[in-house]
Amino acid sequence: MSSSEVPHSCFFAGVGGSGMSALALYHARRGGRSGGSDRAFDDGERTAIRAALEAGGVTISPQDGSGVSGHDALVVSTAVEETVPDVRAAREAGLDILHRSELLARFVGGSRAIAVTGTSGKSTTVAMVFAILRAVGLRPGVITGGPLVELQDEGLLGNAWAEPDGDLLVVEADESDGSLVRYHPWCGLVLNLQRDHKEPAEVAEMFRVFGGQTAGPVVAGEDANLDFLGADVRFGFGPSAQVRAEEVDLRPESASFTVDGVRFELPLPGHHNVANALAAATVTREAGVPFSQAADALREYRGVSRRFQVLGTARGVTVIDDFAHNPDKLRAALATARLRADAHDGRVLAFFQPHGYGPTRFLFDDLAAAFAASLPSGDILWLPPIYYVGGTVSRDVEAPDLSRAIREAGADARDLSTRDDLPDAVAEVAGPGDVVMIMGARDPALTGLAADVLSRLSRSCHAGRNPFPTFFSRPAVPLDQRAGRIIRARSPSRRRFARPHPGRRPYRRRPGAGRDRLGATGTR
Repeated sequence: MSSSEVPHSCFFAGVGGSGMSALALYHARRGGRSGGSDRAFDDGERTAIRAALEAGGVTISPQDGSGVSGHDALVVSTAVEETVPDVRAAREAGLDILHRSELLARFVGGSRAIAVTGTSGKSTTVAMVFAILRAVGLRPGVITGGPLVELQDEGLLGNAWAEPDGDLLVVEADESDGSLVRYHPWCGLVLNLQRDHKEPAEVAEMFRVFGGQTAGPVVAGEDANLDFLGADVRFGFGPSAQVRAEEVDLRPESASFTVDGVRFELPLPGHHNVANALAAATVTREAGVPFSQAADALREYRGVSRRFQVLGTARGVTVIDDFAHNPDKLRAALATARLRADAHDGRVLAFFQPHGYGPTRFLFDDLAAAFAASLPSGDILWLPPIYYVGGTVSRDVEAPDLSRAIREAGADARDLSTRDDLPDAVAEVAGPGDVVMIMGARDPALTGLAADVLSRLSRSCHAGRNPFPTFFSRPAVPLDQRAGRIIRARSPSRRRFARPHPGRRPYRRRPGAGRDRLGATGTR
């Protein structure tokens, strides 16, 4: 078998993971034979993912080596160790063993592929590119890490799709494990370069190799730290961008902008999503889609699971599930939540689960700074223990160390001995207008936690608590104390006050009340 040929029959060890399941489903959709195993399936976990894989044509076997027989190759991720029975069985049988990135590289090489990379925004931009190409009838495939709601609505797992006769393929090209340098796409899109899994200089070198291996156009964001790419097209918001977003309007639940006279209306909020949509429109124009058709497609965009996904509202409190995990993503997610909270005179009540001791140590100072800058007085952050999935690590940093650094920087960070305590903690302090953000990566149980918070809010109503607090619903605070505690002003007639006591809601003033006394003092 040549190094560029895709084996007809592949067995995927750890097939329940987001990257592996996408490859297995895509291979099956393209007419290949896919099988796989996963320790979680053997333990009776992730039953919905197993059912979706089986419905998509993937045969599931126990992870005891028995399923490998009869396949041409074993596909593994970095997390699959040599001691896994499937690996031993494959070696004994003389099968080819491919890293998942090597198989993805073969899919990319056999297609007219658009590969999307960058340290933030990959999954959302991939989903937008796919939505545009699909809407105009170009029959694209997709392989990505974040499940597309558009595909989930069709009863699919959501992270892969293939048209048996289609030549376009949109993929998420990951820089975190260095696999990015394997890919030779038709079109390469580089969104941004920030500090995440590796130092920027190391990632920049991978981007340079990636750009040099791209056969067609290279599209990149306008940031100066991407100038070295010599991209064919730059997109952004400033004068250096060839494709520029103008007349940007950010709203609590949506956003809009104009490109070359075409108005884009997005059904999701956030400046970062404007940047993602601009990138998607730019790269699909290289595939022949005019901006007007891209705008029509994005007007109906359905989103990506766990990317600022609104789960519901209870007691006037909105619960949102988000994948944010590095400092820049956290800033973007919290800024977007702030838009929504400010629209209803609410607070942001955030939960963040750090993932991995290494990443937490690497980003420690940046994480503390991001939270301190994004959570003004009155907002709350809860941190549970660091999410740990196994392996040999140095546990020289813990979540309480991070929460202490955040408190020292001026934000209200609170420790949880277990994340199971979160629903009660939120229900104790949340009130109408507040926005609850559940943030973190890698842990598939976080969405369930967000649902538990929503459920707890929906069935709780504390005795003696006024569910609709107003400025006059609690004992008065002397004017000299109040004036110094104003923390945010959206307009001279509408202000929000810090909590006068721990665990209590901020005092709020009715629109227009007390302007003659307080004026415009103490704005943040």
